[in-house]
Amino acid sequence: MRSGVIAQKVGMTRIFTDAGEHVPVTVLKVESCQVVAHRTLDKNGYVAVQLGAGQRKPKNITRAERGHFAVSQVEPKRKMAEFRVPEEALIPVGAEITVDHFVVGQYVDVTGTTIGKGFAGGMKRHNFGGLRATHGVSISHRSIGSTGGRQDPGKTFKNKKMPGHMGDVTVTTQNLKVVMTDVERGLIAVEGAVPGHAGGWITVRDAVKKRLPEAAPKPGAFKLNGAGEVVGEAQTDAAPAAEATNEEGA
Repeated sequence: MRSGVIAQKVGMTRIFTDAGEHVPVTVLKVESCQVVAHRTLDKNGYVAVQLGAGQRKPKNITRAERGHFAVSQVEPKRKMAEFRVPEEALIPVGAEITVDHFVVGQYVDVTGTTIGKGFAGGMKRHNFGGLRATHGVSISHRSIGSTGGRQDPGKTFKNKKMPGHMGDVTVTTQNLKVVMTDVERGLIAVEGAVPGHAGGWITVRDAVKKRLPEAAPKPGAFKLNGAGEVVGEAQTDAAPAAEATNEEGA
């Protein structure tokens, strides 16, 4: 399991394939998504990477938060999130994860906060059918009907579907296909809808119910200290090849 990323929802559009078919996609922007800290088994009881994205003015955060970012030598971030990973999948602190962390064709799970709808009735909130249009029903055509029995059970059960606050909850949409990635502009296009409004913060991670493609970089694709893109496996495999070339030249 690799680390995910923090992104911002830009909006929806469509992409045309070579066959002329259009695919509805949601565009996500990944900008300055950096590793702020590590969670270790000895100190915290679990292993995870803490990521931050966005920008905040130092004067608008607490002294404790400023100290936390100062230790990592990272600019203050607006959005923070943690991703549980194994120890071999930890990304160095201060590294900036790029959008080619995901490859075209793979599936991802996207978590966001849905748009708030305010107070809604049972028909809108839970898709109730409502009461009859006639035969004695007057005024209360959109009511939910009975919420409990009389003597038996004598109460309304907990978690009964009723009118109330709708939306503004955390939702995860699974198995969205990555259609396009733009490294220069930091954009990811995923097929389908993503929860939340335009500009909202979301988290993107590898799909739990789909196999990770072999082409996906491990532990991830990131830039370290502005020195360009670094991919874990590619960096490890390149060293023996360089040594062999030097020996042949000697």
